[in-house]
Amino acid sequence: MLRLLTIEYHKLRHSKTSRVLIIGYFVLLSAIALLASFKFNLFGLEFRLADQGIFNFPYIWHFNSFIAAILKFFLAVVIVSMTANEYSNRTLKQNLIDGLSKKEFILSKFLTVVVFSALSTLFVFILNIILGLIFSDFNELSIIFSDLEFLIGFFFKLVGFFSFCLFLGILIKRSAFALGFLLFWWIFEWIIFIVLGILVTKDFAWKVWDLLPLGSMWNLLNEPFTRLEIAQTVASQLETDMVLNYGVEWYEIAIVSVWTFLFIYASLLLLKKRDL
Repeated sequence: MLRLLTIEYHKLRHSKTSRVLIIGYFVLLSAIALLASFKFNLFGLEFRLADQGIFNFPYIWHFNSFIAAILKFFLAVVIVSMTANEYSNRTLKQNLIDGLSKKEFILSKFLTVVVFSALSTLFVFILNIILGLIFSDFNELSIIFSDLEFLIGFFFKLVGFFSFCLFLGILIKRSAFALGFLLFWWIFEWIIFIVLGILVTKDFAWKVWDLLPLGSMWNLLNEPFTRLEIAQTVASQLETDMVLNYGVEWYEIAIVSVWTFLFIYASLLLLKKRDL
């Protein structure tokens, strides 16, 4: 495994675009956290997002994981590019000539996906600890380390999403077209949801959505904004019920894990059948 990761590391190290996107991803994560801690003057009133409780333990695990997951598209470009470039730069064919099997090639890509996901999760964990210790009103250990399930959901969401990007890179071979297809597929899933909601029932549409690739990944981290105190206050004044299930369920992880396996296995089948 170390040998395979070393091969991928050298490929990424010599790609200026990949280096910029990877660094930009982590810098942007830090910048958003810093932006939330700054004070703004709105209509003569001082306002700071951090004062709204977004960095309170244990809520911070949910909020920052959700925001970080949105920024995953930076690394998605890296995954798609590094896969598509194997064809355009003919490094795939050279790797196979040098003795790397097709199974090892796919494994090296998947290991890279797992490493990216693990490093992102570790980065968010450290960032949350720092921000929480600075801004949180609750610093008891039992509270600090509760709700870590959102980090687990974040990790599996990234692995599943990057595995999909890996599959598209191998299927389409061109970075721009693969990313375009990713956007098309996201719209396609929403069309399925809307059509089923109209023709059948909304409940049935949600059940189908829960089983779709991107839909199931989205479900791993539900939106955290309605958990904010200000949102709950508005809801109570409007007499609206906003009691939702925000947790990460085991079956949601299982669905994403199945899709991850299917994407990696399909990538291997494509590579085996394709004439290089």
